[in-house]
Amino acid sequence: MTDTAFSPLPDGQALAALVAGKLCHDFISPAGAISSGLDLLKDPTAQDMRDDAMGLIEASAEKMVALVAFARVAFGASTSAERFSGADLGDLVAGLTAGGRATLEWRVEGGDYSKAQARALVNLAYLTVAALPSGGVATISSERGERLRISGVAEGPRARLKPEAIAGMAGQPLGEGLPGQWIQPYWLWLTARDAGGSLAVETDEGRVALTVHMPN
Repeated sequence: MTDTAFSPLPDGQALAALVAGKLCHDFISPAGAISSGLDLLKDPTAQDMRDDAMGLIEASAEKMVALVAFARVAFGASTSAERFSGADLGDLVAGLTAGGRATLEWRVEGGDYSKAQARALVNLAYLTVAALPSGGVATISSERGERLRISGVAEGPRARLKPEAIAGMAGQPLGEGLPGQWIQPYWLWLTARDAGGSLAVETDEGRVALTVHMPN
């Protein structure tokens, strides 16, 4: 098991640029699919594909809405809530990860979660699911004691974390690799650290476990 260690923070503008880049990367696919669907609807020679175009637009719009709802909590601050229920956070994660190869098991305790706790929870859940590129089960749970414990366990063939993700979860600057694979893990570490908590990572063959401890 590797516990995170503190490291100097990157420049604020650079961090903001990396988060913005991550969001743009996530948004471009459904936005482009919506645009393609609209082009098909306007093409007089493609009217036989109208149903396909409408299906593409509908699915992509749902994906875009799920991405925006998730991003407001994971990277920003909700404008309508100071606290979030475990069930609502589960819906955010399920909406974003639906249709993927991994199965999400949501075992998060009821009650309310603060913005910082919610941010840590949804980012941890997303990264747990992302650790299963070939499918498997991602189990997300929480437990309240003297401190809040949030855990994500990914179990399945080829369960793994990329080197960039491991560096980010250790609070380390990005070395070689893709910034898009580093920023969300680093954001999770930063969220836990700034709230007075910690992040631990454990990797074994076919299994990845992420654990965040935060003040109640």
